[in-house]
Amino acid sequence: MTEHSDLAGLQRRLAEFAAARDWQPYHTPKNLASALSVEAAELVEIFQWLTPDESAAVMSDPSTAHRVADEVADVLAYLLQFCEVLGIDPLAALAAKIDRNEGRFPAPGAEDAT
Repeated sequence: MTEHSDLAGLQRRLAEFAAARDWQPYHTPKNLASALSVEAAELVEIFQWLTPDESAAVMSDPSTAHRVADEVADVLAYLLQFCEVLGIDPLAALAAKIDRNEGRFPAPGAEDAT
């Protein structure tokens, strides 16, 4: 995997970026969760008054696509930093959550397959 697509590599780059600016004291779980919420709200704001069709086509406008991609990057950056600070493996957490949800919400007809 290239560094830009490797979660651990991205987390390392984010940590180095913060360390070079002495931002670590501000990267507490509370502050990172708050920042994550703000960035998620900025992503929602792009879609706030769009119709379903407009929202589905949002990436066809380059200026809007750039805004969406930037907000996705901000959300992911804060989520990865949050996970790093708390020692959470985000991929393992997601896999475990999917496993739990598969048990909680079986697909229709899944019982018949056994």
